[in-house]
Order: sequence, then structure tokens, then C-alpha cells
Amino acid sequence: MLLGSDPVARAVTRVESAFMTSIDWLSNDSSEALVGVAFGLAVFTGLWLLRAGLLRFLPAEAGGHPSLLRALVGRTMVLFLGTVAFDAATHAVAPPGALMALADTLFTIAMAVQGALWLRELVLGLIRRKAGNGTAEDHSALGSAMGVITVLVNVVVWLLAAILVLDNLGVNVTALVAGLGVGGIAIGLAAQGIFSDLFAALAILFDRPFRVGDTISYGTSVGTVEHIGLKTTRIRALSGEQLVMANTKLLEQQVANLRRIEERRVAMILSLTYQTPPDVLAALPGELEAIVSAVPDCRFDRASFAAFAASSIDYELIFFVTVPDLGVMLNARQAVAIAILRRFAELKVEFAYPTQTTFTAAPDGTLIDPTQISDRSR
Repeated sequence: MLLGSDPVARAVTRVESAFMTSIDWLSNDSSEALVGVAFGLAVFTGLWLLRAGLLRFLPAEAGGHPSLLRALVGRTMVLFLGTVAFDAATHAVAPPGALMALADTLFTIAMAVQGALWLRELVLGLIRRKAGNGTAEDHSALGSAMGVITVLVNVVVWLLAAILVLDNLGVNVTALVAGLGVGGIAIGLAAQGIFSDLFAALAILFDRPFRVGDTISYGTSVGTVEHIGLKTTRIRALSGEQLVMANTKLLEQQVANLRRIEERRVAMILSLTYQTPPDVLAALPGELEAIVSAVPDCRFDRASFAAFAASSIDYELIFFVTVPDLGVMLNARQAVAIAILRRFAELKVEFAYPTQTTFTAAPDGTLIDPTQISDRSR
């Protein structure tokens, strides 16, 4: 039986026994009892003064965040301090065994409740600190999530405290723990999708792979993040429509945060005619480096021969635009392209285009100049 009359009766009996033996102890050995009371008062006063001093001198903030240590001290109950003092006093003197057992039981119960308060404050404080550097939109999303997080933390810590208290009172908690385990599994299976999206939302808020306002690429879509919710993330696509993605599905894909680009890489393939002199081809890397270096916000990487193509000799030009803005990159690429066209015109370097040449041969395989055939026909 989980909460039957037997545990309650045993608890009442223990209190009555401790009370009666305490009365006898005070009557027969009042001097030792007074020592114990004085010691307990001294311990309580010292703990209370320590708590008050810490609350007065600890800063309200540490590193731009609310002080966790001050919050933990503030959540320390005066009743817990009294229980600690009572237990310390019973161990300092030699009271009856029933009174000492009662003090130990009260200390365990108070410690379970106080530990739950400390653990709750610590977990919620760490969560707030982790998300404290976010944007206003992040804070709004975190405010929505904190309600659910607080409920989950409260359920876990107070269940643990209740199980510890009941076990200390002599209640058989095995069936309760088993029932909670089965119930938790059932709830977890029933709400698997909801919890998956919730934890994915928390991962986005705390790990911050992207934020509201970032432009991201995922799958075959590109868009700007407008809102991060508990279940879905809303993204404004480049074509204008709003895309709604489940948080779990979004994080299952490879997400590229385009806003965090530090440099933009530009690659150009320059296809030149086979009639370009070798000396000019050998000088092209230096010419291209000079062109790129003359354009603002551009850093030359390399220019080199790439391939003998079917209709051209291909050179590859690689450079970086040191400003991450897309518009700056587009303007720099255009400036480089126009400068290449001007310089190649000065060098009389021609760009190739797909061409095909037909040769005519005599029956013996000798090539015939088509212009001579044209002259003879006249």
C-alpha cells in the first residue's frame, strides 16, 4: 500500500515518542538540554547572518547576467536554516535516540525541499544566462519556451523531492517510481513529435545556428528567418512567399547561414582562342592579378591554365571579395569583368566561342584548300 495508514501512524508514533522522551530529558538533564538549545541558536544565528551578509554584498549581476550565486542564496529558506541548526544541536549533545532520529528525519525532508529549490533555480538561471545574449526576437521566443521549460523542470525536481521525502517517511515508493516510469514512457511516445520540435527549438535558441534576420540556405530553398517558434520556424523565401518549416525537419538538413559569410569567393573561367600567342598566355596570370588588385575590396587568389577545351584554351581566375555583402560582391565582380575586357582588347586577346572547321581532302587523302576550288570553278 503506497499511502496507507501505517506510514502515517508510524510517523505520528515517532513524533509522540520524540516529544515524550524530550520532556523526560529536559526534566532530568536540563543543563545539557540548555547547552544544546544554546548551540542550536548559535548555529542558526550564524547561518542567518551569513545568508544576510551574502545577499547584501554579492552583486546583483555578474558578467552582464543575473548572479546565480546570489539567486541561490536568496532561495535558501529560513526554515531550512532552522532545521540545520536543530540537527546540529542534537549531534552536539547526547539527546534521546527518538529526538535525534526525528531531527535527522526533519533535516532530510528540509534538505530535499531546499535541494529542489536550488536545483530549479540553478537550471532555470543557466537557461536564462545561455539565452541572455540573444536578440529581442530571441528573448520573445525564449519567453514562450520558458513557460514549458519551467513546467518540465518543476515536475522533475519536485517529483524527485517528493520521492525522497516519502521514502524517508517509510513509504514504499517502488510502485510509485515504476508507475511514473511507465507513465513517462507513454506520455513521451504520445507526444514524441511535439517534444522533438520543442527540443529542436531550444537547440536553435541556445546553440544559435541562425537567428531572426539571418539569410539561410537549406535543401533547395533560400530565405530570411522571420520567426522562431516552439514548433515551427517561418522563413521568407527570396521569391516572396513565406515558408513554414518544422524545427526538427529544419535541423535534419544541412543549413548554410549566408549572413555569417566573412568573404565571398568568385571564380571565373576565361575561354581564349587557340590563336593566342604563348607569350601572351604566359603573361596572363600577372595581368589578371593586377586587374583584381586594382578593384577595391578584392583579394587576388590565383590565375592559372585550366584546360585545353574543344574550342578554347581555358584559364581559371579565383579572387575573394573581402566584404560579405552580396551587393558589394556583385559590383566587384562586374568591375573585374569589365577591366578584363578592356585589358584583353589592348592585348588583342580574343575570347573563344564554339566553332567548327571543315577540311576537304582529295581521294589520296591530301587536304585541298577550299579557296582554290572556288577559283577554278570560276
